[in-house]
Amino acid sequence: MGINKETYLLEVNDLLKVFKGLRAVDAYSVKLRSGEILGIIGPNGAGKSTVLNLLTGYISPTHGVINFLGKDITHLPPDEIAKLGIGRTFQNVRLFASMTVCDNVKTAQQLRNPENFLATLLSWPSFIRHEQQLTQEVLKELTLFKLDDRADFTAIALPYGDQRRLEIVRALALRPKLLLLDEPTAGMNPYESAEVLKLIRNIRDRYQLTIIIIEHNMPVVMQLCERIQVLNYGRVIAEGTPEEVRNNAQVIESYLGKLDANA
Repeated sequence: MGINKETYLLEVNDLLKVFKGLRAVDAYSVKLRSGEILGIIGPNGAGKSTVLNLLTGYISPTHGVINFLGKDITHLPPDEIAKLGIGRTFQNVRLFASMTVCDNVKTAQQLRNPENFLATLLSWPSFIRHEQQLTQEVLKELTLFKLDDRADFTAIALPYGDQRRLEIVRALALRPKLLLLDEPTAGMNPYESAEVLKLIRNIRDRYQLTIIIIEHNMPVVMQLCERIQVLNYGRVIAEGTPEEVRNNAQVIESYLGKLDANA
């Protein structure tokens, strides 16, 4: 059954993660409808990446429930969550450095559409046809991201900005319904950041995606996201439209510090 407008694609309730007594995420909740772009911002150490790690099964919550497509995924492993339709990138680029650009994307495709083991082992004609089809699909995706001319490069040979884009292509190869982007413009110059902003809008529309983005680049967040959550010490201290968040006193204080009225 498809997701209708009255159904939440993702529903997270009262998520808590404690590391040795430290509440890295505390009472985190969110409801996302299909097609939304949600931004999560906050100072360093606020718990932003921990939220993504919880949503994708890389760590388990101490308490709370995560529902995706109406299914409880709270304690599922990362590979099962990926197969259900949640793709992600990481704060630090995590590509298969010695593999080609093309093969990096194929790894995700094969998770979505695995080939018969015996056919692979014996290189049956069905396996060869499958590989040719995958390659053609990869090249189409790489063309969209202007990486097709680097398909045979090893991932480690790419410039940093291209590695970031390759991570997004690989995540999209899973055909996710929800895409989580962890600081996709980190380390980029203003021109590269603007290009990524346009790219994220395009892929949202092209693939009919719902997106959660963590980002320190405030112009990107304010231009891209319809709704923003602000985390501080693991808790949501503000949530609303970009304009509402921009003018929120708690948000200003968490970023700039409390102003001394006597100064």
